[in-house]
Amino acid sequence: MDIDTRLLRYFAAVYEDGQLTGAAARLSVSQPTLTKQIRQLEAQLGVLLFERSREGMAPTPAGDALAARSAALLAGWEEALRATRQAATRAAGTLRVGFEGSTINVVDRATVEDFTRRMPGWQVQMRQNNWFDPTSGLASGEIDLALWHAPESMADEYNHAELGVEERCAVLPAGHRLAGRELLDLAELLDEDFVAIPREAGTWRDFWLAAEERGGRPARIGAVAHNADEWLTAVACGQGIGFAPATMSRLASRPGVVYRPVRGLAASRVGLYWPLDQPLTPAMAAFIRSCRETVRVGAGITPPPGRDSVPAQRRTGRTAPPARTARQAAQQSAQQAAQTAANGAG
Repeated sequence: MDIDTRLLRYFAAVYEDGQLTGAAARLSVSQPTLTKQIRQLEAQLGVLLFERSREGMAPTPAGDALAARSAALLAGWEEALRATRQAATRAAGTLRVGFEGSTINVVDRATVEDFTRRMPGWQVQMRQNNWFDPTSGLASGEIDLALWHAPESMADEYNHAELGVEERCAVLPAGHRLAGRELLDLAELLDEDFVAIPREAGTWRDFWLAAEERGGRPARIGAVAHNADEWLTAVACGQGIGFAPATMSRLASRPGVVYRPVRGLAASRVGLYWPLDQPLTPAMAAFIRSCRETVRVGAGITPPPGRDSVPAQRRTGRTAPPARTARQAAQQSAQQAAQTAANGAG
């Protein structure tokens, strides 16, 4: 029996959420569509996966059994997709780098030219990040490296090469009551309406709403934007305020919007990120070196030490786990081999 992986993903979302409304919102589909897909899966399997009630969707024993195994199935399929896409792009000599609307401005022609000098015959393909995918395409293998302004916690979830530390600032409509101030305190902004990115963005939505600094106080959402242009337009139209990298004040200036520094808001880490289980390839290492040679992140950046070095799988200076698994040891060996190859390419 062949089952569409999309149906398994829909099932997993309903199982995790416990009800159709929230799961449909996460999946960006209508509730009737999701209901139809769950019924289709049940029909194909010949079992009832959920008991429907006003309280939600309670899994049956069959649903519990499928949930216990579907995560591994989906993870295995994601790994297969990633390996397939990476093999194809490496054969074509292409490195795919994802970027945010603001971080693309830190990479320019000099970066690409330096990379092609290090990796003759290769090209860089830049792809703007999808706000509905918190991994920006890293999990599915659609990109090899993600260029992010990220919270400190992201260093525990991904390998990364840090390029600098940049302050987050407040973005306000020009007519806002606080627009005339030179410096704002975070506390006086927390009760404002905010322009948010989609819930599907997960950690990123929380980071740009300053969830950690709010101390449990929920954000008031005035509008939800689906890309950087929508976000900035919503702020300009007075639908809410937001937080953004400080460099946006230079790189995304527009009438009707002002940028102000904020006291009490943690900075972002600007860097290149890739999955923990993904070894650093020679092309990835070469691009990291090229960024460290050419990238100058905007004002307020404090470059980290050792700009000329290619990073290890984990950021230096962090305490390593007390024990390593065989898989981790194999990853480190592959990492070291990739770095040796990258040094030869440079």
